[in-house]
Formats: sequence, C-alpha cells, structure tokens
Amino acid sequence: MPKPSKLEYPPHLKWMLKRALEDPEGFWGEVAEELHWFKRWDRVFEWNYPNFTWFKGGITNIAYNCLENNIKKGRGNHAAIIWENGEGLPTRVLTYNQLLYKVKRFAAALKALGVNKGDRVTIYLPMIPEAAVAMLATTRIGAIHSVVFGGFGYGALADRITDAESKIVVTADVGYRRGKMVNLKGVVDEALKTCGKTVEKVIVLKRGEKDSSIMPGRDILWEEAIEKGKGINAEVEKMRADEPAYILYTSGTMAKPKGTVQPHGSY
Repeated sequence: MPKPSKLEYPPHLKWMLKRALEDPEGFWGEVAEELHWFKRWDRVFEWNYPNFTWFKGGITNIAYNCLENNIKKGRGNHAAIIWENGEGLPTRVLTYNQLLYKVKRFAAALKALGVNKGDRVTIYLPMIPEAAVAMLATTRIGAIHSVVFGGFGYGALADRITDAESKIVVTADVGYRRGKMVNLKGVVDEALKTCGKTVEKVIVLKRGEKDSSIMPGRDILWEEAIEKGKGINAEVEKMRADEPAYILYTSGTMAKPKGTVQPHGSY
C-alpha cells in the first residue's frame, strides 16, 4: 500500500482550521459558548504586547465545567472515567455523579488542611482515578495543581516542588509499573529532605498491603484527610479566566524544568 504524500485532514477539520486562522476571536468565542461562565467575557482576546488575555472579564472554573456542567446536561449517570490497567487490577468506572462526590470530599479535605485559593498542590500519583480527583478538587477551590510524573525520581520531584512552592503534596504509598511495585512515598520522603520548606502536609493514598512510613505531624492518610473535611463547605471558587488553574513543567532533560501556567479560561 503506497504511503500518502502528506497527511490529509477530514473536511470538517479543514474547515475548523481555516476558520480558526481567519477569525480566531469568532471561532474560539463560539467554542467557549459551549462552556459554563458565571460571568460572560467582555472580549474574547486582548493583545497588548507582550501580554495577552483570553476571555477578558470572564468568570468560570475548569472543575465546574468538567463535572456540574455535564451533570446539568443530563450526563450524571454516564461514565466520566473508565480506568483500566495492565497490572491485573479490576476495571473501575466512575460516573459524573460519583466523581463529583469524590471531588467534593477531597476538596473539603484540602480546605481542612489549610489549602486556599492560589496555594500550590503537587500531585505525585500513579495514573489512577484518584489523580483526576485530586486535580479537579484543587481547581474547584481555586488552588493550583502541579502534576509530576510518577516515574520521576526524588531529584526531579524536588525541583518541581521547590519551583512551585507547594503547600501540599499528594502521593500514594506505592505504584505498579511493569509488574513491579514502586515505592512512591519513599521518593517523596527523599525529595522533601532537600525541598520541604514550603510543604506543610503530605496526603498519602494507601494502595499496598504493607504500611508505609508516616511522619507524624506532616503526613496524613487519604481517608483520614477525608474525615477531617467532613462538614466543610467546598463550593466552587469563581475564577477569572486569566487566573491559573495548574502548572505543567517541561521534562527538564536538557536544563532546569520550566513551569508553564495554564489559566482557567484559555485552557
């Protein structure tokens, strides 16, 4: 079979690309209409070199759009997450309603531990549903999450915690990769020996059968944090479109990792 000389986009994608290039404000304005805004934007795009703003004046929240906005559209009992893995663990399915319940509980736990709007939370978890719960919970209350790949060692983790000045680290006792158990909590402990000045609490999700090391006063198990959050209001924080939702770091293979900030509106 001969190889195509170039990649051919489907007709509808060609139209979308053409429209986005010719009329970016019109195109992205129409896309944004599909989302929920507590306050509609005044202007889609504002450019004042070297600064620019998408959806200036708009008020929204990424987590609300992921969860409540879909539930209001009748998708509450639809699958939001279907989690499968190659390690022989059971498939897990969370509906939008179930995911919202978990996110609200973890958001309340974060609040109970002193996390407020603008605080940074480093998430060092395996690729499990709880990672999505932690991400959505932080953005729900206006905090800023930084997800660090669970395959990175303590040095790379320490660099990212230091740069973000994280107040909380969320991790698991262990992860599973290629049939082997990985001691994630041990990596966090090593990282915090060199970068723990800003970290007040480490939330640990227990997945393994053995007990992991817990530092009294600093570490708290996931379920214990949930208990602390009971009775605390963790309603959605209404965020300006240009306020940060999360920090995503470059790999740092060639130099120090650089954090790219993604706002609620333009993301």
